Amino acid sequence: MIIVSDTSPLCNLQLVNSLWLLRELYGIVIIPHVVAEELAAASNLDIQNICHLEWIQIRTLSLTKVAESLQRKRGLYPGEAKAIALAIELKADDLLIDERLGRREALQLGLSVIGVLGILVAAKQKGLIPMV
Repeated sequence: MIIVSDTSPLCNLQLVNSLWLLRELYGIVIIPHVVAEELAAASNLDIQNICHLEWIQIRTLSLTKVAESLQRKRGLYPGEAKAIALAIELKADDLLIDERLGRREALQLGLSVIGVLGILVAAKQKGLIPMV
């Protein structure tokens, strides 16, 4: 299963000590370079260290025109736009994104999206956590 992630869901899951759920649910999470840069620039050391986890893979984006168009024409931030473009490129099973505009654009492009709440519900259904 292929999952691509934007920055904020990774940060938010890390802040509530639940980032490990992604590894349990998906095995590997793929992020574009710009998301890795955003994580590395965080003031919180725990968030900076996300990029160093062995199950987080950083990939180079080939569909740069798609990302540029999403930023310029739709007003998405670089992390959102490049995560969407990478999810298209890799034919990802899910795109982990929480921002409303980014989710709407991803859905219009035919991507399956999931957010932090969806991750928590899936983890509960698989018995990884006792409650949401």
